Amino acid sequence: MTSPTMIRWLYAMIVALLVALLVGNEVQARTPESSSPSDCWTKWLDRDNPSGKGDFETLLDLRREYPGYICQKPYQIDVETTSGAIVSSDVISVSDTTTGFICLNSDQKKGQCLDYRVRFKCPLKFCLKDCWTSWFDRDNPSGTGDYETLKDLYNENPNQICQAPLNIEVQTTSGLSMHSTGDVVAVADTKSGFICRNSDQITGMCSDYRVRFRCPLDYCMHKG
Repeated sequence: MTSPTMIRWLYAMIVALLVALLVGNEVQARTPESSSPSDCWTKWLDRDNPSGKGDFETLLDLRREYPGYICQKPYQIDVETTSGAIVSSDVISVSDTTTGFICLNSDQKKGQCLDYRVRFKCPLKFCLKDCWTSWFDRDNPSGTGDYETLKDLYNENPNQICQAPLNIEVQTTSGLSMHSTGDVVAVADTKSGFICRNSDQITGMCSDYRVRFRCPLDYCMHKG
């Protein structure tokens, strides 16, 4: 006779197959918030908006604009709108861990995609190999520009930044990404820090920025 355990297993398999048939090729945009002990999620990344041909959050471009933020072989992709809503009516061209995410305006009945952001599931060791400092904002653009240089930050914040940062992140003091402002940025690296000159801007003034740095994990452990 078939055991109760076997019956429950067969029932679960039938339900799973029916769900797969009903879902078909629709994009699975949301994933469980929890991760297994062996993996983790990256931060949300948003490099494009649908004002052109569509919203292109491709891995190639994301790795170029956010170096070091994504592991080489992500397990999974998670997609949502920049307002936090799930993918619903849009026709999605690509959403995978090989290419990334693409939504074409030409595929939409309303003529334009929503604005999306993505994140990726990576091995736990990728997330634990380093850590981030606090945000620093030592200057504002009221003079010749916004100068968040490492030299000045080291002087004003002793022992708060590692000597050889792995990466730099820049955003406005209101939380907007550096790329979204349209400012011409002179420097944004781990050797000099960040510099935006007012003379380089069409508007005559940079946005007000803040920076933080990614450091080796042992630095944060010893510091904390």
